[in-house]
Order: sequence, then structure tokens, then C-alpha cells
Amino acid sequence: MSDDEGGGSLYVLTAVLLTPAQFPSILGDDFPEACSLLGVEPGGDGYGLVLGQDEEGARWTVVVDDVSLVATAIASWDCGMEYDLSPDERSIVISLAGWPLELSVAASGIPEPHDPEQGADGTGRVPLAPPSAEAWGPVQRRMGADQIAREWADWREREATDGGAAAAAHPGLARALEEAQGYTRTPPPPGRVRSSFAGEGARTLRADGPGWSLVARTGEAAFVLLDEEPGEVLTVPRDGDPDLPALLDALDRVAVRPA
Repeated sequence: MSDDEGGGSLYVLTAVLLTPAQFPSILGDDFPEACSLLGVEPGGDGYGLVLGQDEEGARWTVVVDDVSLVATAIASWDCGMEYDLSPDERSIVISLAGWPLELSVAASGIPEPHDPEQGADGTGRVPLAPPSAEAWGPVQRRMGADQIAREWADWREREATDGGAAAAAHPGLARALEEAQGYTRTPPPPGRVRSSFAGEGARTLRADGPGWSLVARTGEAAFVLLDEEPGEVLTVPRDGDPDLPALLDALDRVAVRPA
């Protein structure tokens, strides 16, 4: 991939979507917040983030507005197919030094991945970097919710075994559920509530708010993580809260969904 702004070639390693329905949660609670972190406007259909290395091994994140191309590449890679992701130079919105995500791969035949000097991308910003895993905070809370969504079967089995009655009286949990209920009356910023297909007519829901993250499946349980409870997962059992099914259905109606 040739990069006009970067002044050379980029060896593409991976790519992710930055749209209201799909974006790396580590970047923010919603789509506008994620865009703000990268310095782009939260408009249109969103963006694709192309992560790679230049000829000297430096890390770069190239933001492009050709969402369909990036989505096609990701789908092909997920199916084990090769796909040469080479966005047109006219689709490049901005090139940023560093990577916002942790990558375990590197391009062969060039120096090891490293950050270019600060200001190399013309923004004057410190290069992008993955968040630290050592301190609990909003990023780690959102990443924890993402992990529960990926491992839903295990967490659902744990909920069926352990219940969650003890968590029901937690004030932080009550606050999170109340704020989530508020989203059903006053729609939040795009991406604050997301819905994805989960099979058998169910939907996986992800919702975030100030200090909390919720992951749930319609017709099933919900799990809530709080900034004030490092590493803890609070359970809202399917049969433990009579208002839960209606809340999840209402959140699904206001959620953004992948195209």
C-alpha cells in the first residue's frame, strides 16, 4: 500500500472497522469518542483503520474512508482467504504514528516494529499505543465486557450455576441499569448501544456509560462491569430482575447494528 501522507509504502498487517456499529472498544464508550481520540470527524459511514509498518519498520495507523473495502478484507481474512488490502490514496483521511491496538505480528524482511519519532505524522502527537493492562479503568472495563461477549457460553453457564442475587443490591449496578434505561427514552451518542446477531433469534447487546459497561443477550442474562469495582463482574440473572427482558428488548430497538 502506498501512503502519500507517510511518504512511502506501508506493509499492511491488519485492519479494523471504525463505524457506529463496530469499533475497538478501547478507543471509547461510543463512536464519536473513538473518532475524537484519532482526530477524525464522526461522520458518514465511518472509517477503516489499516495498521502496518513502513520500510523502516515504524508503526503506522492509516485511517481511510473506504469502509466497504476494509470490511471486505476483514471478511476475507476471517475466512482464511488472502486479500491484498490496498486502499486508493484518495481514500486516506490521515496517517497516524503508532498503533492503538496490540499486535503480535510483524512484516518480514524489515526492522522490528517501533514507533517513529514524535511528530513524524505531522500532528505533533505522541504515537498511538495500546493501553496498559496493569491499571483498571474505563479501557480495561470495556475490554472485559468485550471478552464476556466473546466467551458468552462460559459466562452464561457460570450465571446458571452461581446466580447473581448478591449483585442485585449493588448501588453501582442499579445506577448502570437506570442509565441504560435512560438510553431507551433519550437515544445516546452513536455506538453507545450496539446490537449484533447471536443466533437463534437472539441479539448480543453492548452498552457503555460513564463508569460502566453492560453485555447481554436478549432473552438471557446481563453482566455489568464498573470502574469502581476493578476486575469484578456483576450479574443480572435472567430470572432475577423482572424488568430485565423489557430493558434488553428496548435497548435492542435503539441500538446501532452492523450493515
